[in-house]
Amino acid sequence: MGDSEAVVADSSAMMDYTSAAYNSAGSGAYSSQATGDPTASGGYPNSAGQEGQSSAMYDAGNATTVENGNAFDNLGGASAAPEFVDGSAPTMSAEEERLWSILRANSLDFNAWTVLIEETEKVAENNILKIRKVYDAFLAEFPLCYGYWKKYADHEARIGSMDKVVEVYERAVQGVTYSVDIWVLYCAFAIETYGDPETIRRLFERGLAYVGTDYLSFPLWDKYIEYEYMHQEWSRLAAIYTRIFENPNQQLDRYFNSFKELAGSRPLSELRAAEEAAANVSGPVSEADGQVNEGEVHPDAAEQMQKPLTAGSTEAEELEKYVAIREELYKKAKELDSKIIGFETAIRRPYFHVRPLNVAELENWHNYLDFVEREGDFNKVVKLYERCLIACANYPEYWIRYVLCMEASGSMDLANNALVRATQVFVKRQPEIHLFAARFKEQNGDIEGAQAAYHLVHSEISPGLLEAIIKHANMECRLGKLEDAFSLYEQAIAIEKGKEHSQTLPMLYAQYSRFSYLVSGNAKKAREILTGALDHVQLSKPFLEALIHFETILPSPRQIDYLQSLVDKFISPNSDGSAADKEDLSSIFLEVIVFVKMQMTCLLTAFCGISTFGIECLVIKMYSA
Repeated sequence: MGDSEAVVADSSAMMDYTSAAYNSAGSGAYSSQATGDPTASGGYPNSAGQEGQSSAMYDAGNATTVENGNAFDNLGGASAAPEFVDGSAPTMSAEEERLWSILRANSLDFNAWTVLIEETEKVAENNILKIRKVYDAFLAEFPLCYGYWKKYADHEARIGSMDKVVEVYERAVQGVTYSVDIWVLYCAFAIETYGDPETIRRLFERGLAYVGTDYLSFPLWDKYIEYEYMHQEWSRLAAIYTRIFENPNQQLDRYFNSFKELAGSRPLSELRAAEEAAANVSGPVSEADGQVNEGEVHPDAAEQMQKPLTAGSTEAEELEKYVAIREELYKKAKELDSKIIGFETAIRRPYFHVRPLNVAELENWHNYLDFVEREGDFNKVVKLYERCLIACANYPEYWIRYVLCMEASGSMDLANNALVRATQVFVKRQPEIHLFAARFKEQNGDIEGAQAAYHLVHSEISPGLLEAIIKHANMECRLGKLEDAFSLYEQAIAIEKGKEHSQTLPMLYAQYSRFSYLVSGNAKKAREILTGALDHVQLSKPFLEALIHFETILPSPRQIDYLQSLVDKFISPNSDGSAADKEDLSSIFLEVIVFVKMQMTCLLTAFCGISTFGIECLVIKMYSA
């Protein structure tokens, strides 16, 4: 596995959090393995070697995890509020009761959540179990709200334990791995909490492996620079600047000026020591794969750094060469910056919010992704998608695009990972993503998974959705299960019959009739379905339009007279149809008559020798009102 592939595998492992990381039952699903080191593995996948463990966490289907459906499924059964682990019910204010009831009916009501959190914090005092419940439930629905992870961690620090604080931050960086802000918060916590510099540096490096090349990553780089400056680790500080220069960054000019000030204020021997040691011991290691460790530098820069200095060169000359190497990196980064600056400046909201994004910003993300895909750097493609899906998490089209891009790249692990996150966390209540998932799974041989996706739409997401019924029936037909396909239509029709004024029922009949004819060629059965439908549906423009167009694909003899009677009934002054609908339907029916006339003209001319003029007169006489 190449370096880039290794990092992608690492990324996949860390993102396999969907079920385990969003545990709405609080600490129950997490063995308390925080050891005082936020970079220790402790059951949280953060390296390629832990991918199997992470997958096992997901595949185990922990009974306390949040999957498709409601985040409240594991928070207290039918009660209006969650229960504690021991089964006891928390004492709640009337306002809490009211808000929990609202959220049980609609768990996507973001404003109700924020009010509930405020109310719970006000009345909970030091009841950490109660605070955990509300934060766990909220973050199961909105895991990208990094500020609430910080608030949660602060509560644990205040009345819980340091192990629990680490646990919350670990869940946070699994939930929003490519957020610069959450890594800044986590590193700030580590600086305040731990005395071991290596522990803190490992956490910085862990975060930078994911967000270090983000155009807006400067807050994390600033925090790292501040930390090393505080410890007067000049060689480490110089190495950090060198790494920054490898990629475009909003603050790249500021960093280059700061680096030149550093280079002019410290002896060259203090700046070069760690870099030379790393180059001599480990050899050059590319930072392009995103997996950066202390002392690692760009291959070109490392190669130049290993070149022996010119004999007799002065300190000033050596410093000039030292700065020149980094200036070359800086200039290359500025060249790339000029290509992406238009995309970057058009991103007005790089963070997650429930408010919709404007059309221009959504289009800009698509254009930016197009550009990066054309550049062909797979690791950059993955990172930009992950960054995009923080701001655009509520839009299925970006998840679908990501899945298809990873599939086209041969990275099925990442494709499946993105699909799981989309369908189980971020857009889990939008039928579009589940219909896509069903088709994707079918095409990749997971028939049971495809059927499960359809059943989820039928039973929970959007019962009676016509598109889902049609696509599911088509799949069963492709599998050679015609009776199952027919059964899907018949069951759906039976359900819709039980509803008053069903808007779906007329089109269900029309689609069932069309499907029946196309797959079996039985025109008689197809017409019987439509004839039977008239006993259960009111005449409407969509239904009659479907009937008219369907008649054009059936073999002769066509029931034009029968259609004429239905159209006349609909367009009569006593019908409920609007004037516009009546006019449109009349035009559509007239077009069908013309179509039939043309067919008859061709046939009679070919086989009967009747002149075209004579046929036209005959047809007009037959179909004139």
